[in-house]
Amino acid sequence: MTQNVNLAVLIDGDNIPSANVKEMMEEIAKYGSPTIKRIYGDWTRPGLAKWKKLLLENAITPIQQYGYTTGKNATDSAMIIDAMDILYSGKVGGFCLVSSDSDFTRLATRLREAGMQVIGIGEKKTPNPFIVACDKFIYIEILKSQAGEKDETKESTKPAIDKITRKEINFISTTIRDISDDDGWAFLGDVGSLLQKKQPNFDSRNYGFDKLTPLIKSIDKFEIEQRENPKSRNKLIYVKIKYKNNTNTKKN
Repeated sequence: MTQNVNLAVLIDGDNIPSANVKEMMEEIAKYGSPTIKRIYGDWTRPGLAKWKKLLLENAITPIQQYGYTTGKNATDSAMIIDAMDILYSGKVGGFCLVSSDSDFTRLATRLREAGMQVIGIGEKKTPNPFIVACDKFIYIEILKSQAGEKDETKESTKPAIDKITRKEINFISTTIRDISDDDGWAFLGDVGSLLQKKQPNFDSRNYGFDKLTPLIKSIDKFEIEQRENPKSRNKLIYVKIKYKNNTNTKKN
């Protein structure tokens, strides 16, 4: 997603903590201009009181939605209806759905079917169907960890960084093989894009690295090579898998 695309940011106030909203908005700005910012919830409930000051500071419009029926989430319905109205208005090129609720899985799928880019933001408890329905999914815990702050429950420790396991290494290796040349080299930018398409919640920050390059360098199985870029002073970074036989031939 390019940074000049207009985004609609829709927040499930009943499902997302108010802490680190500033970091959320800064993260969203990396992917586009948030021209529509709305948060949905029953603002008569004391549980949403922490949001009220933050709404003014971040120019987020509160949408009142009463819970008419016990056990039914009216907020979800209001947010979905608004999303479809915004889609048909043609005013945005993408959506950011902020929720940890799997009820928005179908909405994310429908928006992508309409050609919209969809970014999801939620907690690590978010069900996988909603995650994979998005183009990219970002964990709130990672934004919280980057800010060096504690969450609303005032836990004494920051969220733990995930450890790289054999599963993640094999995932990266397979992706490199998918797009590598005859000598086994793959452009790291293309590797990163394909990793994201395969697994929307793949993020180097989940493992304690700001970017993909240092993450790859930390894994002994991969080799990095910098090449001259004829169009820029910035180097082009390529990656390949190290094989035990030390040959340049890719495995079949």
